[in-house]
Amino acid sequence: MLIEYQGVSRLSGNLIFFKTVKGVKYGERVKIKTKKDILNGKVIYIDERLTLIEILGQTYSLKPEEISVVFTEKPFEIPVSESMLGRIMNYTGNPVDGLGDIIPEQFLEISGYAYNPSKRENPKDFVHTGISAIDGLNSLVKGQKLPIFAVSGVPTDELVAQIVKQIKPSKEKSATVFGAIGIRYETADFLINEIISGGNFPKTAVFMSLADEPPVNSLILVRSALTFGEFLAFEKGYDVVIILYDMTNYCEALRDVSSKRGEIPSRKGYPGYMYSDLATIYERAGILKGKEGSITQIPVLTMPDDDITHPIPDLTGYITEGQIVLDRTLHQKGIYPPINVLPSLSRLMNKGIQKVHQRWAHQLYSAYAKAKKIEMLASIVGESEISEVERLYLRFGRDFERYFVSQGRYEDRPLKKTLEIGWSLLKNLPVEELTRLKEEDIEEYILGEKNGKTS
Repeated sequence: MLIEYQGVSRLSGNLIFFKTVKGVKYGERVKIKTKKDILNGKVIYIDERLTLIEILGQTYSLKPEEISVVFTEKPFEIPVSESMLGRIMNYTGNPVDGLGDIIPEQFLEISGYAYNPSKRENPKDFVHTGISAIDGLNSLVKGQKLPIFAVSGVPTDELVAQIVKQIKPSKEKSATVFGAIGIRYETADFLINEIISGGNFPKTAVFMSLADEPPVNSLILVRSALTFGEFLAFEKGYDVVIILYDMTNYCEALRDVSSKRGEIPSRKGYPGYMYSDLATIYERAGILKGKEGSITQIPVLTMPDDDITHPIPDLTGYITEGQIVLDRTLHQKGIYPPINVLPSLSRLMNKGIQKVHQRWAHQLYSAYAKAKKIEMLASIVGESEISEVERLYLRFGRDFERYFVSQGRYEDRPLKKTLEIGWSLLKNLPVEELTRLKEEDIEEYILGEKNGKTS
């Protein structure tokens, strides 16, 4: 029998300071009763004298003397079911799309943990996104965690929606879980309309929290999305891609909650444990031995002040396996998606592509890097003062951005076409400059009958 307790010591924001009751456990789900409503809560701290409860909901006009608490003796869980695919849900997994209730297959605790390295398999197999700058030069591999570092003023919403609609982790049993974290109403409306219009929506589950919700909702949403993704991957055998946008909102929520708890801040006011907290999220990606499915993660974050050394991108980069960097200068040139391939990196790329693709990528990257150096030189001395070969590189760099990086918002570009565009661009450079390719590559794809086409 559950007992209803009174005696709130203090109320601070969405935190209840309560006298410790015997038998209460860390992470336990709590029912908070007021005169008007019943709210959910979670035990986030406990010692001999004090229990700290986080309220999961609006706390306006709450008074300590009007609050009573029921400890449920259960951890915080969400309902999960395959029928959640093709649905839009809130941070607790309850539907908000007006299409009726979802019958749960089971309830799972959201406080997951990083996977034991000894039980992991190496990430493998190419994951199709339909974006040339990713598929060609920063290939995503099944089981990888590859973040996108965005800047303000670029079409990040459009790129995220395009990836959600196009991404295919496998040709057989695949699913996408999209977690929208603390986003604005207009952004939510745009993303929902875009995602629903894509053919991938029946295999997509959307978890969403809005900017006007309590910060703790953002913290729970991420773990709810991960828990559902793990259910699909390791119990139902799906190859799952989890896209989390915007992780900057998550970290801001973490800082806000930490401040209300009275914790000592670290860099730029963020809690000192933010690294380990992010690790508990990002390390819930991979392929497990003896399990059919896999989890691939694409966290998307907006770099505050365009600073890649800011704690959020800095710590994310330490934990994850590369980064895709968006560039405002490319956006101002009219290039979409504005992915700057030079600072971008996929550390596991070679595990999912063929050797000829590796050499092709190295040559394109090298040529584009040289083109950008020559572009800087030409801006100083003028194009008339550079050599003929340097002018070829200058033209290559412009064509690379215009025809390879740039593509339509609704263009799902096959890998074969991406490779063909790359080969055709390399044909405009002197053969002696193609030092990253083997002779057979040059004969087959540059000079040969294939004319830049791959088999």
